Amino acid sequence: MTLESQHLKLAAERWSKLSLFEQLGNIGSEVSRSIKARGTHARYWGAVSRALDLFYLTVADPRWKGRRKEILRVRELFCAAALESKEYNTSLEDLDKYFYYFALLARTHRRQEIP
Repeated sequence: MTLESQHLKLAAERWSKLSLFEQLGNIGSEVSRSIKARGTHARYWGAVSRALDLFYLTVADPRWKGRRKEILRVRELFCAAALESKEYNTSLEDLDKYFYYFALLARTHRRQEIP
C-alpha cells in the first residue's frame, strides 16, 4: 500500500463521520483554495487534486447513494472549470458560490449540536 493510498484510507475513515453538508463544504474549501492559487502551478494543481480526492471519498460514501448523480455532476463541472473548459460555461467562482452554502449549513448545524 502506497503512502497516498494509506492517506486516503485514513481520510475515508474520518470523512465518513461528516455530514453531507460538511463534506461538500470541505470540497468547497479546496475550490476556494484553487481560485486563490491561480498562477502558482503547484499550489493550484494541489488544491484541484485534493478537491478530486474529496469528491472521490464523497461519491464512495454509501450514505449518499441517492445523491451520487448530483455529486458526480458537480465534480464534472469542477473538472471542466479547473481545466478552463467552456463546455459548461461554469467557472470556479460559480462553484465557489455553490459550495459556500453547504459550508454555511454545516456551520449552522454544528452550532445547533453544541450544548
